[in-house]
Amino acid sequence: MSSSEEKKVPIPGDAVLDYPSEGEATHLQDNTDGLHRRLNNRQIQLIAIGGSIGTALFVSIGSGLARGGPGSLFIAYALYSCILGLVNNSIAEMSTFMPVSGGFLRLAGEWVDDAFGFMAGWNFFFYEALLIPFEITALNLVISFWNPAVTEAGPTAGVCAGVIVAYALLNIVAVRAYGEAEFWLSGGKVILIFMLFFFTFVTMCGGNPDGDAYGFRYWNDPGAFAEHHTTGSLGRFEGFLAALWSASFTVVGPEYISMVAAEAKRPRTYIKNAFKTVYIRFGVFFIIGALAVGIVVPYNDETLLGIINGELSGSGTAAASPYVIAMRNMGIGVLPHITNALMCTSIFSAGNTYTYCATRSLYGLAIEGRAPKFLRKCTRNGVPIYCFMIVMCFPFLSFLQVSSGSAEVLTWLINLITAGGIIDYIVMCVTYICFYRACMAQGLDRDTLPYTGWFQPYCAWIALVFECLVVLFFGYSSFTPWSVDTFFSYYTMVIVAPILFIGWKIINKTKFVGAREADLVWDAPIIDAYEARITTPPVGFWTEILRLVGIKREKVYTHEA
Repeated sequence: MSSSEEKKVPIPGDAVLDYPSEGEATHLQDNTDGLHRRLNNRQIQLIAIGGSIGTALFVSIGSGLARGGPGSLFIAYALYSCILGLVNNSIAEMSTFMPVSGGFLRLAGEWVDDAFGFMAGWNFFFYEALLIPFEITALNLVISFWNPAVTEAGPTAGVCAGVIVAYALLNIVAVRAYGEAEFWLSGGKVILIFMLFFFTFVTMCGGNPDGDAYGFRYWNDPGAFAEHHTTGSLGRFEGFLAALWSASFTVVGPEYISMVAAEAKRPRTYIKNAFKTVYIRFGVFFIIGALAVGIVVPYNDETLLGIINGELSGSGTAAASPYVIAMRNMGIGVLPHITNALMCTSIFSAGNTYTYCATRSLYGLAIEGRAPKFLRKCTRNGVPIYCFMIVMCFPFLSFLQVSSGSAEVLTWLINLITAGGIIDYIVMCVTYICFYRACMAQGLDRDTLPYTGWFQPYCAWIALVFECLVVLFFGYSSFTPWSVDTFFSYYTMVIVAPILFIGWKIINKTKFVGAREADLVWDAPIIDAYEARITTPPVGFWTEILRLVGIKREKVYTHEA
């Protein structure tokens, strides 16, 4: 096992650990940089949900249903969730072992190639930063469900400005305040998801105004598999691909846990728990969600097709949600408004998490010298202030909808963003394969790590091949017929990524990190020393929830390290 002498950092020895009522330690010198470890277990769990669930699971999933049918949608979401489970299995092992600022982005530069880390960092930064205006645009459209006048220039600008100010206020304060806000906002998403699942189950069993126990009727009529783009067997296969592309935009999650690892109070415990629950979230939220959508509405529903094809208004609003369409078809009047209200909190929460991750990714780039040094500046509360200021420029792209149609801006951003997200997973897989080889070459027993991935390195290889195929073919429709605009909306990030990698490699003459040269020590002594100073046992998620209402609350005391 090797360790570069130049990278050794003294372990802080005079820090003070403060134990507040929830029984957790906060540390004033938690990392080798300016970030603070202030996020507790319940906040991390809900932040992971907040970043992974946005508009797509409630609204955009309808396009996958219309083009692929319920059978293709269910298979595509189940398949892609399994593939991301393999990615999660890889990044969990690395991030729990080395929970550093910048997450998997810095791991890529440390264990693969500095140029690879440069490409990964800037790809993820733009991916997260562009998601912010996407969510603001979506929020404006969702609000227009109640009043279409909101999409006019004046109200649109007002909504954009208000949301931008809110994101700024929530992210400029200490990370603990961000974590607390995200905990409550993400709670609304969980309520919404289970409310829609309950609606699906009750109505399919006959609990609707007509007393119609429709069950899986729409899987038989019009059928489980729709034709898309062409007809016959090829058309049904292309319908499946359309559903798979929908899943590749909707199913996300592991990257957000990796990004908060450097600000977790107990990284080796809480981050590991968060990664373990990802498999449950994939199964409950995405796979069951895809199943539920295919139950409540047929893929050839006139309203659904009309909105997706632009023939009817409501694209991007709750009116385009398959659930709301089903509610209206059944004559249910109040529930669509409740759904829309909870969707507002869901979308706002996702944008808030993207603001946080974009800031931290830019900060990680600055730490490694892949972005200007002045961006390393943090406030006394541990907020990278200059990174934050740059990130807050991106939400202003949402003002494009003032002159262009909101739906047009939304579609353009989805196409541009999707490739960036897939590239992130490719980066994680490649990084893990290099990490695994380094462990084998240096004799590091992986069973001694906080989390040991199963069936490795084959999980990483399977996921890598699959994600490479997705990123290459998800924009194939731009070739039939050929469209320059569509091609660049799908493949801009795919073209830019290798340019960033090759450019940085040539300019800085970087070399691939050999298996025996990879630094598997790095910040591990700092993290070990930090966790060794915590004398109280870890607090479980439900214990923290109970303490919110005054149950099992502990006394406040201070312990000198």
